[in-house]
Amino acid sequence: MGVTAQKFNQFTFFKLPAAWWTGVRVKSLNGDTCVVTVKHSWRNQNPFKSMFWAVQGMAAELSTGAMVINEIRKSKKKISMLVANNNANFSKKATGKITFTCNDGHLIKEAIDKTVATAEGQTFWMKSVGVNEQGVVVSTFNFEWTVKVKSSK
Repeated sequence: MGVTAQKFNQFTFFKLPAAWWTGVRVKSLNGDTCVVTVKHSWRNQNPFKSMFWAVQGMAAELSTGAMVINEIRKSKKKISMLVANNNANFSKKATGKITFTCNDGHLIKEAIDKTVATAEGQTFWMKSVGVNEQGVVVSTFNFEWTVKVKSSK
């Protein structure tokens, strides 16, 4: 059984407190898609009265990483995960409630199956798009994830 959005939000309180305190919350999570929201507030703003880019990055990364964690748990294998690279584009000031959506969950299982079969690390890119309440894209993030079976040393 996978992880629920509620359980993941409890996890962030203890393991990712910076994300939790800035308002980053998982709204929905399944095998293919993860939706994460964050609302602009005084806790996460920059001097220009919009959301700090790093807060957007935390929300975007969580929308990809939550699915990776979920798939690793379902595999019942000891697998490490790490962001190897990322890039971002900011197209509009982030104010109000920003919703980050990643629809790339289908890429994860194949990489995990391959690392289990070969014991070699695998990489894959996942994209998360952040939109404001009007549906306008404010930022797009890409994360290159690496997964590898943990050695039994």
